[in-house]
Amino acid sequence: MPEAEHFSHAEHALPTLLLLGYLLGSIPFGLLLTKLAGLGDIRAIGSGNIGATNVLRTGRKGLAAATLVLDALKGTVAVWIGWHYGRETGALAAGFAAYVGHCFPLWLKLKGGKGFATFLGVLLALHWPTMVITALVWLGTAYAKRYSSLAALVASVAAPLSLVAFGEYGMAGVAALMTIIIWVRHRANIARLFAGQESKIGAK
Repeated sequence: MPEAEHFSHAEHALPTLLLLGYLLGSIPFGLLLTKLAGLGDIRAIGSGNIGATNVLRTGRKGLAAATLVLDALKGTVAVWIGWHYGRETGALAAGFAAYVGHCFPLWLKLKGGKGFATFLGVLLALHWPTMVITALVWLGTAYAKRYSSLAALVASVAAPLSLVAFGEYGMAGVAALMTIIIWVRHRANIARLFAGQESKIGAK
């Protein structure tokens, strides 16, 4: 009976968790930090993206690192809250909503980041071994090929495969949805990769 009551409570909490996750995810840390640092609108430089990779193009490595950490943490916090109030279903819902919020923030006309840092943050709270595997795949690909976008694409595919290998099928399904969005958000990068025009890590 207590288990059934908890399930019912979690089900009723889902709309709130989805909204909270979205609002957390849609905080544009890259934009806020660069404006606070007096660097203007990050959307006016480089790729126009609000994520850590574009913040790095300002030459401010500290700001880029802070953006990366904060973008990841908003996914992690969303999952933790979701898990507390809705167990695994709530955690998956809140984490996915945070990822969607990062990619499509309402107050930036749905033009947010590409989401890989938030993706990692969600994985950290859902299943940390998969986050470690995903991060290592990113690092290995980035080191070998020097393309941040390619590393994100390859690593994003590794995540749902890892979760399936661990038997976490519900998590794998949500990770697969986020992976699809990552690939869609990187479609311009994919075109540049095929054309040999994508910027390498460290390039001016």
